[in-house]
Amino acid sequence: MEPPWVGLGAAVWAEIAAGSAYTFPLYSPSLKSVLGFNQKQLTFLGVANDIGENVEILPVIACYKFPPRAVLLVGALASFLGYGVLYLSVSQTVQSLPYWVCMAWYGSTCWVTNMRNFPHNRGTVAGLLKGYVGSSDAVYKEVYSMVLNGSASNLLLLLTLGIPIICFAMMYFIRPCSPASEDSSKHANFRFTQGTRLSLRIYLLTTTILKGALLLGNTISYIFVSIVVFLLMAPLAIPLKMTLFPANHKKPSQSDSDDSGSTLTCPLLTPSSSAEYLGSFYESEDISEVDIPLAVDEGAVKKKKKPRRGEDFKFPEDIVKADFWLPWTVYFLGFGSGVTVLNNLAQIGDSLGVALGLGSFLNTQ
Repeated sequence: MEPPWVGLGAAVWAEIAAGSAYTFPLYSPSLKSVLGFNQKQLTFLGVANDIGENVEILPVIACYKFPPRAVLLVGALASFLGYGVLYLSVSQTVQSLPYWVCMAWYGSTCWVTNMRNFPHNRGTVAGLLKGYVGSSDAVYKEVYSMVLNGSASNLLLLLTLGIPIICFAMMYFIRPCSPASEDSSKHANFRFTQGTRLSLRIYLLTTTILKGALLLGNTISYIFVSIVVFLLMAPLAIPLKMTLFPANHKKPSQSDSDDSGSTLTCPLLTPSSSAEYLGSFYESEDISEVDIPLAVDEGAVKKKKKPRRGEDFKFPEDIVKADFWLPWTVYFLGFGSGVTVLNNLAQIGDSLGVALGLGSFLNTQ
């Protein structure tokens, strides 16, 4: 199989696990009732949860210092401890345990590793993985309502054990490897992955509406969740197709035969033309964002002290660029306001007469 595409399919599952922060509204009413929190304390708890899930500077640095499996191991252990403490508190196994936050170690590992494996399509890969993180809230809600019967303690037990299991299962597949080959089917593969993600989102919306409007039995609920699992596994169809039906592409270094039948090896570029062509990158203003890093990787161009757009920046070099602060501002204002509403969604629903967390609290007793 193609390792980059296998890694991308495995990253889908890790990114779904990384969206566990979105489950806070599902168990926050139970925390408030069982632990005796007021609304202010619960809000601080949600802020701690968001900081632990979204401050990714430490795991990103670790991704450049250690192999991905080591970073995933830290994320698995942090999730086990953090959600395990919450489970013990909500299930009233023990009393008054402190709250542990878990960092987004596994999510950062997926981003960094897959961007390295797809250097020509970094934006596409980032958008796909972020899209799956955004879909994780609906996945958890589906499992919470159809399999766990609205039990907050069962949900926390699932997070305590399920996230480490996913991280351990994906450790071998999420790893740096040779970049994906450039061929005509690459964009079609990305479109297929995006299509399965949109199909998953539409399916989750449809089943959520059906669950609220109709009384579904356990068998139908389990079938619905099984289809969700199938859609999450759909990206693995790409490397499976490449293995079963390999395409015969002519590689640049493939030998060409002359008229006499002898075989001559023709490199893509001669050293002189390579130096002239690649050396002119820094003199031209109209430069592709992927040409320079590829030229640097091939050793044809020496990297200047100040990296240009499209190259890898160190953190001190990054924070002085507007390209860093503009997305940071958008993310801070847009994502921050959404998370604030999300953390208080259960209480907003209760104030409007929607017993969003009542069933989950009763099921924990």
